[in-house]
Amino acid sequence: MNAVTHGNGTQADPWILKTPPLTSEFQAWRDEAAAEPALIVQVGTTRLSYHLRCLEDLPAMLRARGDWVELGNADEGKPVKDGSVEAWARAPDNPVGGYYGLRKGYRGRFANYVTPVLELLGLVELEHGARNNRVRTQ
Repeated sequence: MNAVTHGNGTQADPWILKTPPLTSEFQAWRDEAAAEPALIVQVGTTRLSYHLRCLEDLPAMLRARGDWVELGNADEGKPVKDGSVEAWARAPDNPVGGYYGLRKGYRGRFANYVTPVLELLGLVELEHGARNNRVRTQ
């Protein structure tokens, strides 16, 4: 299920997506020209940014696991469930050596915003229940 309504993934024409439970809308786009290439996510007036390489690294991790992985959404500083996508996105042994989020104080919710982009790109299968959603590679 692809929740995109329009957009080509640029700042001028961002993807309009919904979070995994399909309850909240957000915009996302690639900023490859930034000093640190980023995936930008705009949620209302809040702007989050993640290492752009997450669009390759997360599917690679999911392929290595070979099964469904819980999202484990959580704000930065909140505890995360071991083995979840959110825990991986903060782990010191992931490919970036810690948080994929680039803006301190706004580095959480990785699983909530990156997985719909990956679904749009056809790289993952994402559940869309009210809570406890999971993701796996296609």
